[in-house]
Amino acid sequence: MSGICGIVNFDGAPVDREVLQALTSFMAFRGPDAQEVWLDGQVGFGHTMLRTTFEAEREHQPLTLDGKVWITADARIDDRATLKGKLGARGCVGLESATDPELILHAYDTWGEACVDHLLGDFTFAIWDGLNQSLFFARDHFGVKPLFYARIGATLIFSNTLDCVRSHPLVSSELNELAIADFLLFEQNQDPSTTVFKDIQRLPSSHTMGFTQEGVRSRCYWTLPTDLEILDLPGKEIIERFKALLEVAVSDRLRTHGVGISMSGGLDSTAIAVVARDLLARNGRPFEVRAQTIVFDRLFVDQERCFAAIAAKHLGLPIDFVSADDFGLFQGRKEGLKQFPEPINESNFSLALNMELSRLRAAHHRVWLTGFDGDSLLSDSPRPWFAKLRAEGHYGRLVTGLIHYAITERKIVPTSFWHRIVSRDSGQVCTSGPTLPQWLAPDLATRLDLPARWADVNGRRQAATVNKLRPFAHRCFERLIRFSDFFDMQDPGGTGVPTEFRHPLLDLRLLTFCLSLPPYPFCFKKNILRKAMVGRLPPAILKRPKTPLAGLPYLEHLKAPDSMWVDQFQPLPELNRFVDRSLIPVCWGASDIYQPWINLRPLSLNLWLRELDRA
Repeated sequence: MSGICGIVNFDGAPVDREVLQALTSFMAFRGPDAQEVWLDGQVGFGHTMLRTTFEAEREHQPLTLDGKVWITADARIDDRATLKGKLGARGCVGLESATDPELILHAYDTWGEACVDHLLGDFTFAIWDGLNQSLFFARDHFGVKPLFYARIGATLIFSNTLDCVRSHPLVSSELNELAIADFLLFEQNQDPSTTVFKDIQRLPSSHTMGFTQEGVRSRCYWTLPTDLEILDLPGKEIIERFKALLEVAVSDRLRTHGVGISMSGGLDSTAIAVVARDLLARNGRPFEVRAQTIVFDRLFVDQERCFAAIAAKHLGLPIDFVSADDFGLFQGRKEGLKQFPEPINESNFSLALNMELSRLRAAHHRVWLTGFDGDSLLSDSPRPWFAKLRAEGHYGRLVTGLIHYAITERKIVPTSFWHRIVSRDSGQVCTSGPTLPQWLAPDLATRLDLPARWADVNGRRQAATVNKLRPFAHRCFERLIRFSDFFDMQDPGGTGVPTEFRHPLLDLRLLTFCLSLPPYPFCFKKNILRKAMVGRLPPAILKRPKTPLAGLPYLEHLKAPDSMWVDQFQPLPELNRFVDRSLIPVCWGASDIYQPWINLRPLSLNLWLRELDRA
């Protein structure tokens, strides 16, 4: 996750070299391998290098191919062979040893701002086009890599590190009240284009943005496909195609001598681990694959240690178990750890645990693979598919499917199965849940009409998805795309540690294929992944059902006497803009699942504001 930054003065004023150098130096923690700036009158780019691929060993940025168009990028481009083939057919030369930023520049030279329509991978980049006097931003499909910017008068400042943009002398720390209110209400900013700072914007996932002296243009270049034709292929062929695409997805994310695996004892991450291990072994070069697993040993009974150990032994992988039991509520604040650039609910996310995990990961590898998000991709209900078969008169396939369902699930299909199994209303989510917090500052709630926002957001959450066969998958992925700050928790801009996470199950080629499959039996309880891993993972893992966390850590911590302080905190004056402290209910000792989780958000915000004042 290299660091990128830049300044453009659209009024033609020269960029201050010292300020540009200060922005670049601010990101030294992101890129320990090299630090460079490029300056040309009204525009300047900075880059700090973290080399995480073979090609990056010869990479230098900021980069130009012709002296006129420059790029600063944090990018891993996948399916490089196909992209090179397209570019070669359009007359590009010298592609054999091209680095990822060079490929992006070739694509920009060939297709202009439509270059992103030909790119796969995780990327965020800025291109200065000297011929057109324009600045072009792009961010990857799921927003794995961030990009922030501020336009103050004629000056535009950008970086993939929010605090770097904040460090520019023109950028204020004035808060965005609506974003803060969204944190208190929903724990997540509902506007993908803003941050909690009024001056600083965020480029949404799967978007590009162009800036000239005349104006700004923005484009969403990709949306989740909702009208894919269902593949009608023999089961063996579907499984073989899935296995091939999974290998391609993992292979494109290796390109390194060794990786870490954020590995639970479940199916998704262990499958990624075995594929990564086998691919690296096949290359014939020395390598290491190392696993890391979060476990609970005392707060509640948790089976992850047992199953992860089984998988690691079977795969022959070294594994580090990190016990989360001792990371209490808000422990990171007590230890003075670096806070995240934007507020997080620390009752739901342990800052101290995250920093310890990041430290341990960085000690071993720069690149870490995950099994995210197999739950969304491969775990839909069979009911919409059965309903479709019934509606279209495919009774033979319907009866076969129902019999298979009854046998494999060991359930007798009830006589009311026309309603329960093939219900046309399947896929709807439960509408019960928490209520609007009463501790919101009345003036804020009135000024921003927060009751209406609460109703609107929760209404959209319950709205039916446009895809009726894979409602769960589409809801999850649409939400992931919409909330473009989702991966910020893992980004070095938040952790301060130069490690890069890669997610093979979000590969667009694999994702599109899986969304084209008949939901049953392939994408029900991850059946296709289980079949693909037969003989490669131990039976205990293959047969293990989806197992939620055995308890809620924050509720267990709230039972401890040393957590009584959470109900006694003194609010900062700034918090009173957002919260009526006197109306926050007691949280210590609570057993309700929802309310303490919500009612601790003001404390999280208060602690974040305290550290903000010290920054």
